[in-house]
Amino acid sequence: MEKRNTDQSIIYIIDTSAVLSGKPLPVDQHQCLTVEEIADEFSPGGSSWRMFQYLIEKGLSIHRPSSEAKNQVNQVVKKMGETHRLSKADMSVLALAFEIKTEKKEKAIILTDDYSIQNIASILHISTQSISQKGITKTFKWIRRCRGCGRVLSQDETICPICGSTAKFVVDKKTKKTKKNEL
Repeated sequence: MEKRNTDQSIIYIIDTSAVLSGKPLPVDQHQCLTVEEIADEFSPGGSSWRMFQYLIEKGLSIHRPSSEAKNQVNQVVKKMGETHRLSKADMSVLALAFEIKTEKKEKAIILTDDYSIQNIASILHISTQSISQKGITKTFKWIRRCRGCGRVLSQDETICPICGSTAKFVVDKKTKKTKKNEL
């Protein structure tokens, strides 16, 4: 059996897309965590579910982020217009990484190919590492806009109250991704 590295300075947070990639993950060499909602994204008995179970056997541990971390991440997600793009599992992954970074003062790296997770992580100054895809190079702020009259709608409005047309999400603001992206 391979000896696990006890260096706690880097903690990898595993997202669903990392498991689905089928690529090797560093569970033998580093501390790797995920959230309980990730298990719900796999069909029991399926190949991805079996891979997830294997990762748990190899050392992947399941954690629950604090309500405070979830609330803080949720505020940023709403501000950036990503609410419609992130699942409950995605939000928990971000909250766990945020909690590790802010409360435990350790380096958290989210392993994910999900661009929305990478977008919010960048805003929160959390590192990400892509598995199979190229990572993001810009951060995006999304807004809901009426297809008919062009009016900016609230994130919850799907039909324009002025003209009755449907809404669509459009990029309101693009920012080149840097290590110091601000809210």
